[in-house]
Amino acid sequence: MEYRQLGASGLRVPVLSLGTATFGGGNEFFKAWGSTQVDEAKRMVNLCLDAGVNFFDTANVYSRGMSEEILGKALEGIRNNVLISTKTTFTMGDGVNDYGSSRFHIVKQAEDSLRRLQTDHIDIYHMHGFDATTPVQETLRALDDLVTSGKVRYIACSNFSGWHLMKSLSVSERYGWSRYVAHQAYYSLLNREFEWELMPLGIDQNVSTIVWSPLSSGQLSGKFRRGQPTPENSRTVRGGAHGPATNFDHLYNIVDVLDEVAEETGKSVAQVSLNWLLQRPTVANIIIGARDETQLKQNLGAIGWNLTTDQVKKLDAASEVSPIYPYWHQRQNTKLVPLPIQY
Repeated sequence: MEYRQLGASGLRVPVLSLGTATFGGGNEFFKAWGSTQVDEAKRMVNLCLDAGVNFFDTANVYSRGMSEEILGKALEGIRNNVLISTKTTFTMGDGVNDYGSSRFHIVKQAEDSLRRLQTDHIDIYHMHGFDATTPVQETLRALDDLVTSGKVRYIACSNFSGWHLMKSLSVSERYGWSRYVAHQAYYSLLNREFEWELMPLGIDQNVSTIVWSPLSSGQLSGKFRRGQPTPENSRTVRGGAHGPATNFDHLYNIVDVLDEVAEETGKSVAQVSLNWLLQRPTVANIIIGARDETQLKQNLGAIGWNLTTDQVKKLDAASEVSPIYPYWHQRQNTKLVPLPIQY
């Protein structure tokens, strides 16, 4: 297993982690992801550990705490051998303070997550989204207090805009508080907007990327193909997809090239899609999800080999889209604003 440094921290993480949003299936949205219960979760944890994957990602909102509870039970007896990442920000109740990044909400949710996970500390604690209604200073001071108390080891963010992250880093530096060491972000061959602003920021500020939905809700798994009906059991059909409507012509153009590279490498389309991400700047870890053990075993096959430079360039060309302003304007003179990836 390859390990990479997580941003400006001393923590090393495996390049793959297991996402546990599939644990629980507590409502219709999460049932579309999966309904893994404790016994199967334990088997999946063991499969990961056998492959060297000792990093598990969850969130308090995944099935309203059920994912954390199931993960906690699955890790009984081995907690000190693994890394746990969880998150807060989104709604966890009907009260006026049951959402957001206030000190009130952060501290309560951290305590609740610790209880559900059956642990005394969280290795990486994410703000699941940016809360523009709470002062950044309040959020970061509360997080720094959790780090100082030993309940949290490192802090990270997720789904931030570039200015959200940069402002947060500036405030942490100003007051000497813990800083975000990673940004958990949506990134894949099908969705490359992350490269326009957030990747250059990560390079400049030494903030690593933890990638979520690396197969774009299964659309890069090999199940979606030109001229064939959309798979009925896919997450997109069952109501569990993310993001804007898919440009299927663009998707199928990418899949055509993925098929070529998969044949060249003897790997699956999904494995090629994941391996491409591991070649990108700032990417320290990819969260792989799996509805069952078969999917998990396949996704674990994305490591231990590398695409060639030519294969990466071929996939880059197939998946490239024209950037929006101001990024297209900046690309007119890359001497001033160098691209994070040279084409």
